[in-house]
Amino acid sequence: MSPIFLTYQSLFMEAVRDNPVVVIEKSRRTGLSWTASFVADLTAAMAPIAGGMDVFYMGYNLEMAREFIDYCAEHASMMQQAVSQVSESFWRDPEKPENDTKVFRIDFASGQKVLALPSRARALRGMQGLVIIDEAAFHDDLAELLKAALALLMWGGKVAIISTHNGDTSPFAELCDEIRAGRKPYVLQRLTFDDALEDGLFRKICERKGEPWSREKESVWRDEIIAFYGSAADEELFCIPSPSSGAYLPLVLIEARADRDARVLRWACDAQFSLQPEHIREAECLRWCEENLAPVLDALDPRTPHVFGEDFGRSGDLTVIWILALLANLTRHTPFTVELRNVPFDQQRQILFYILDRLPRFRAGKMDARGNGQYLAEVTVQRYGARVEAVMLSEGWYRDNMPPFKAAFEDAMITVPADRDTVDDLRAIQIVRGVARIPENRTTDKTGKRHGDAAVAGCMAYAASRSDYVEYAYESVPLPTASPGAELTSDAWPIERELAAERLGFNPGRFGLRGRVM
Repeated sequence: MSPIFLTYQSLFMEAVRDNPVVVIEKSRRTGLSWTASFVADLTAAMAPIAGGMDVFYMGYNLEMAREFIDYCAEHASMMQQAVSQVSESFWRDPEKPENDTKVFRIDFASGQKVLALPSRARALRGMQGLVIIDEAAFHDDLAELLKAALALLMWGGKVAIISTHNGDTSPFAELCDEIRAGRKPYVLQRLTFDDALEDGLFRKICERKGEPWSREKESVWRDEIIAFYGSAADEELFCIPSPSSGAYLPLVLIEARADRDARVLRWACDAQFSLQPEHIREAECLRWCEENLAPVLDALDPRTPHVFGEDFGRSGDLTVIWILALLANLTRHTPFTVELRNVPFDQQRQILFYILDRLPRFRAGKMDARGNGQYLAEVTVQRYGARVEAVMLSEGWYRDNMPPFKAAFEDAMITVPADRDTVDDLRAIQIVRGVARIPENRTTDKTGKRHGDAAVAGCMAYAASRSDYVEYAYESVPLPTASPGAELTSDAWPIERELAAERLGFNPGRFGLRGRVM
């Protein structure tokens, strides 16, 4: 016999036990409402000193309430709890009598209850306990409901919010985005249909039916369920809100954060440049760096920490390097960005190293490590260490990092260049399969095609600004003493100290520390 609860059900129960607010975006028919009814029974059955409290369930219709209470009654009998029969009464709306609604209730021997209430914010007035809001995205006024439910936290209450998605602009989808953006200190869980299958959902179904399980049978069942939902499968089964129209970052919001002093430095090479001898390419690149990068780098505040993000391109897309200065008030200010078109790999490395070697208080960086970008990311990590992360961009990465990026615009915590092409790149971010990212189509500017490259680099830089960091410094090591002209012995300069110096990029021989004392 398998355990009563699947892994994802146990994780949900633990999260509700340990946290004041838990939100879970889920696939349909995964047994989360059934799990929530078990949580309700446990919570109501326990003594207050052990964390017990009243439980208030809110579905969006009467049938959901009745089903939930039936689940609770079933669990209570299994747990051998002393309970009275399920009772029915009416919730009276003092402001709108026409909204009077039937409610269901179970009383436990602990003196606490499970009460299924209508989806009305007023129904929570004067209540205290655990509130479970089921299929939250489908409630008529979720915003008001949440406001009333979260008020219960002041006296030790809890809130669990469970739902399938209902569009990417629904209050539930916005709540999930706010949690990912770090605006709400709540626990967010995500459960797709495939996640549930991996944890044993179909095995459990077969067990309940008394039928044998097989991987082939599960695969056929999965295909049948997806076919049943058709075009709605992404939203109903895979936690992908159906898309709305419009750009992810509105133009008025981007323009409000535009800074005319932020520079966009561009360098484009023709096809013949990559065929030039190495010393010519290096010299030409160094000349461009000295003329364009050196002035803006010299103008940076040496006391301010800096980070960078990078999106890689070679012959088709652009490489964009986005620098952010972390100001004292936590605003991420953009002093400059660099756009490289058709620039050879070696010169891209030369330019990036030129910047990072001179970037004041260089704290962190994130780089696109897909495809050919993996080379540049790898050599940068090798040179600058764990401060730099090579990122394999994925749907999951965008899901976690785009909401905080958008929140920075909304909260006036970032500045961007007042540059048409940069603004167009930021406007190119769209909701694709429920996740904000750059779609596959490309745009064209006066110098060639673009693929939202600046937007990706900007998001990378903002993610770098939020990451844990280690600032590198050095501590001077006392040098051995010897009279002029004396030979230094291995005891005077231990091999361990020499190796440590070399790891830090310090060559003792350059300063006369090998051979004779200078």
